[in-house]
Amino acid sequence: MTMMSTLDDASGRAAAQQAAEASAALFRALGDPSRLAILAHLYLGPHRVVDLVDHLGLAQSTVSKHLACLRDCGLVQSQPQGRASVFSLTLGVPVRDVLAAAERVLVATGEAVTDCPTAGGHR
Repeated sequence: MTMMSTLDDASGRAAAQQAAEASAALFRALGDPSRLAILAHLYLGPHRVVDLVDHLGLAQSTVSKHLACLRDCGLVQSQPQGRASVFSLTLGVPVRDVLAAAERVLVATGEAVTDCPTAGGHR
Protein backbone atom coordinates (compact mmCIF):
# COMPACT_ATOMS: atom_id res chain seq x y z
CA MET A 1 0.00 0.00 0.00
CA THR A 2 1.40 3.38 -0.96
CA MET A 3 1.39 6.46 1.22
CA MET A 4 -1.07 8.13 -1.19
CA SER A 5 -3.65 5.34 -0.86
CA THR A 6 -3.28 5.53 2.93
CA LEU A 7 -3.97 9.27 2.76
CA ASP A 8 -6.94 8.64 0.47
CA ASP A 9 -8.31 6.07 2.92
CA ALA A 10 -7.83 8.47 5.83
CA SER A 11 -9.44 11.38 4.00
CA GLY A 12 -12.27 9.12 2.88
CA ARG A 13 -12.87 8.02 6.46
CA ALA A 14 -12.77 11.63 7.63
CA ALA A 15 -15.26 12.66 4.94
CA ALA A 16 -17.53 9.74 5.85
CA GLN A 17 -17.33 10.74 9.53
CA GLN A 18 -18.21 14.35 8.71
CA ALA A 19 -21.16 13.19 6.61
CA ALA A 20 -22.36 10.92 9.42
CA GLU A 21 -22.09 13.76 11.94
CA ALA A 22 -24.03 16.11 9.65
CA SER A 23 -26.74 13.47 9.17
CA ALA A 24 -26.95 12.90 12.92
CA ALA A 25 -27.32 16.65 13.48
CA LEU A 26 -30.17 16.76 10.96
CA PHE A 27 -31.91 13.84 12.67
CA ARG A 28 -31.46 15.55 16.07
CA ALA A 29 -33.11 18.67 14.63
CA LEU A 30 -35.98 16.50 13.39
CA GLY A 31 -36.00 14.38 16.55
CA ASP A 32 -38.24 16.59 18.66
CA PRO A 33 -42.01 16.01 18.40
CA SER A 34 -42.74 19.75 18.70
CA ARG A 35 -40.36 20.58 15.84
CA LEU A 36 -41.97 17.88 13.70
CA ALA A 37 -45.40 19.32 14.49
CA ILE A 38 -44.17 22.77 13.49
CA LEU A 39 -42.78 21.40 10.23
CA ALA A 40 -46.08 19.62 9.57
CA HIS A 41 -47.95 22.92 9.96
CA LEU A 42 -45.47 24.76 7.77
CA TYR A 43 -45.90 21.96 5.20
CA LEU A 44 -49.47 23.30 4.84
CA GLY A 45 -48.23 26.84 4.27
CA PRO A 46 -46.61 29.82 5.98
CA HIS A 47 -47.55 30.59 9.59
CA ARG A 48 -46.89 33.33 12.10
CA VAL A 49 -45.61 32.32 15.53
CA VAL A 50 -48.97 33.22 17.07
CA ASP A 51 -50.71 30.89 14.60
CA LEU A 52 -48.40 28.03 15.54
CA VAL A 53 -48.96 28.74 19.24
CA ASP A 54 -52.73 28.51 18.69
CA HIS A 55 -52.52 25.36 16.53
CA LEU A 56 -50.08 23.47 18.73
CA GLY A 57 -51.05 24.64 22.21
CA LEU A 58 -47.42 25.37 23.05
CA ALA A 59 -46.02 28.45 24.77
CA GLN A 60 -44.84 31.25 22.52
CA SER A 61 -41.32 30.94 23.90
CA THR A 62 -41.28 27.21 23.11
CA VAL A 63 -42.45 27.73 19.53
CA SER A 64 -39.92 30.53 19.05
CA LYS A 65 -37.10 28.35 20.41
CA HIS A 66 -37.98 25.50 18.07
CA LEU A 67 -38.33 27.83 15.09
CA ALA A 68 -34.90 29.27 15.85
CA CYS A 69 -33.44 25.76 15.82
CA LEU A 70 -35.15 24.90 12.54
CA ARG A 71 -34.03 28.22 11.02
CA ASP A 72 -30.44 27.72 12.20
CA CYS A 73 -30.50 24.29 10.54
CA GLY A 74 -31.72 25.86 7.29
CA LEU A 75 -35.03 24.01 7.31
CA VAL A 76 -37.30 27.04 7.69
CA GLN A 77 -37.08 30.68 6.74
CA SER A 78 -38.85 33.78 7.98
CA GLN A 79 -40.08 36.94 6.37
CA PRO A 80 -41.07 40.04 8.33
CA GLN A 81 -44.75 40.95 8.12
CA GLY A 82 -45.44 44.10 10.07
CA ARG A 83 -44.31 43.49 13.64
CA ALA A 84 -44.48 39.71 13.21
CA SER A 85 -42.52 37.16 11.22
CA VAL A 86 -44.05 34.62 8.90
CA PHE A 87 -42.28 31.26 8.82
CA SER A 88 -42.25 28.81 5.94
CA LEU A 89 -40.27 25.80 4.79
CA THR A 90 -37.04 26.92 3.14
CA LEU A 91 -37.38 26.98 -0.62
CA GLY A 92 -35.26 24.39 -2.36
CA VAL A 93 -34.76 22.28 0.78
CA PRO A 94 -36.65 18.98 0.36
CA VAL A 95 -38.10 18.90 3.89
CA ARG A 96 -41.35 17.50 2.50
CA ASP A 97 -39.41 14.63 0.92
CA VAL A 98 -37.67 13.83 4.22
CA LEU A 99 -40.97 13.82 6.14
CA ALA A 100 -42.62 11.66 3.46
CA ALA A 101 -39.66 9.26 3.49
CA ALA A 102 -39.92 9.00 7.29
CA GLU A 103 -43.60 8.11 6.94
CA ARG A 104 -42.73 5.40 4.40
CA VAL A 105 -40.05 3.97 6.72
CA LEU A 106 -42.50 3.92 9.64
CA VAL A 107 -45.06 2.08 7.52
CA ALA A 108 -42.46 -0.38 6.24
CA THR A 109 -41.13 -1.16 9.72
CA GLY A 110 -44.51 -1.32 11.39
CA GLU A 111 -43.37 1.62 13.52
CA ALA A 112 -40.95 -0.70 15.35
CA VAL A 113 -38.89 2.34 16.33
CA THR A 114 -41.58 3.27 18.85
CA ASP A 115 -40.67 0.10 20.78
CA CYS A 116 -36.90 0.63 20.46
CA PRO A 117 -35.54 1.88 23.82
CA THR A 118 -32.14 2.76 22.33
CA ALA A 119 -33.85 5.09 19.84
CA GLY A 120 -35.85 6.72 22.59
CA GLY A 121 -39.12 5.05 21.65
CA HIS A 122 -41.49 3.82 24.31
CA ARG A 123 -45.10 2.90 24.65
